Amino acid sequence: MRIEKLRQAYDLRIALVHFPLHPDTPAEGRSMAEFYAERGLDPHQKYLEMKARMDAEGLPYAERTHTYNSRLAQELGKWADTVDGGEILHDAFYRAYFVERLNIGDPSVLLDVVGRVGLDVEAARAVVEERTFAAAVDDDWARSRRYGITGVPTFVAGGYGVVGAQPYEVIEQLVREVGAAARG
Repeated sequence: MRIEKLRQAYDLRIALVHFPLHPDTPAEGRSMAEFYAERGLDPHQKYLEMKARMDAEGLPYAERTHTYNSRLAQELGKWADTVDGGEILHDAFYRAYFVERLNIGDPSVLLDVVGRVGLDVEAARAVVEERTFAAAVDDDWARSRRYGITGVPTFVAGGYGVVGAQPYEVIEQLVREVGAAARG
């Protein structure tokens, strides 16, 4: 994956900043057919385009019939960043959503994923119930707006950014231009 490759090649501090991609999506989700029809787009064609991008990155990607609200997953992601070994949850949520096609807006689904990766389910349940990391995600959303982010993924370094599933070379050029030190 591009980020891991960058992490190995350059001395970087990488931080995930969450973005409000379709925050109005209801908890039960929304049909992809409806979502794309509103934009005059063919859902299967959009899937094929994204699948090609994911294949180029070596990432699994399934054709989804629904999109779901990721707010609670983002809050649990912020929590996971504070827990030893918690970074594994980000990939697990990716797989749950984009491969298994699960509703990551459903707390029971999220807690199941937390348990599958071996993190503390009861601590995660408290995060969901008490919304402990809601303010941290709100801060990320505000930061995303300040950066002018309009889509995901967006890579920002030194006040500059590139939007979308860009080739590794584009992101590498960004980190070089802002003066990241090469390793080795």
